[in-house]
Amino acid sequence: MWKLLADRWALVTGASAGIGAEFARQLAARGMHLVLVARRAELMEELAAELHAKHATRCEIIAADLSAAGEVERVVQELTKRGVTVDLLVNNAGFGVVGEVDQAEVPRLLELIRLNISALTELTYRLLPGMLARQFGAILNVASLSAFQPVAYMGVYAASKAYVLHLSEALASEVGGRGVLVCAVCPGVTRTAFFDLAGAPGWLQKHSSQTPEQVVRVGLHALGRGRWVIVPGWRNYFLTLLVRIASRRRVVKESMRFFRPRGRK
Repeated sequence: MWKLLADRWALVTGASAGIGAEFARQLAARGMHLVLVARRAELMEELAAELHAKHATRCEIIAADLSAAGEVERVVQELTKRGVTVDLLVNNAGFGVVGEVDQAEVPRLLELIRLNISALTELTYRLLPGMLARQFGAILNVASLSAFQPVAYMGVYAASKAYVLHLSEALASEVGGRGVLVCAVCPGVTRTAFFDLAGAPGWLQKHSSQTPEQVVRVGLHALGRGRWVIVPGWRNYFLTLLVRIASRRRVVKESMRFFRPRGRK
């Protein structure tokens, strides 16, 4: 598969940092050209310069806030204007929110839903028909270990990732045998700024984690092998099995101790 994708275009959302930037690096190393989409143009420009210097990668940069109305459509229009045909879509953009329901910032939660669910869905359904018409392409959706269970104090985020997982599996089944691959990568704790931005500063330092390089390498390998779902790390995979055995009530009750605000019992 990867030989066929060399010298073709991949679009990576959330490409300015973390897992998204690592996807860009590893795809460039595999010979792909890149459309980088994120809010922070300066960081994408730095990344594009790095990739061009190392791999002679061509990069198109589209600064966009995909949680805003009309932005996905604008990105697709930009692809047409620039003459770019996307053969690999990496839906990576997303964020989480940690907090108690009675202190929730509702606009922030709705922004999360628009980015994690709506933007991913729209981008997928706008680009997938072209891949099917060409009988060639792939979509890699970044879900989460939390997609396998409800998570107290991160309920909206976990639910959004369950959506991503289920959508990916459904699409993988639908397009099977039509030249297009769909895979969901479900990382556990990863060494990025995710938890600091989500409202749980210092949480990452207290738990074992994987690097973005590990997550991306496993995800790309699984996609190339035609896997529908991959959970990086045997411990993380074991956790997905445990939550299937325990009662759903027990699972969500256990999740409470991870993100319970201080002072709560």
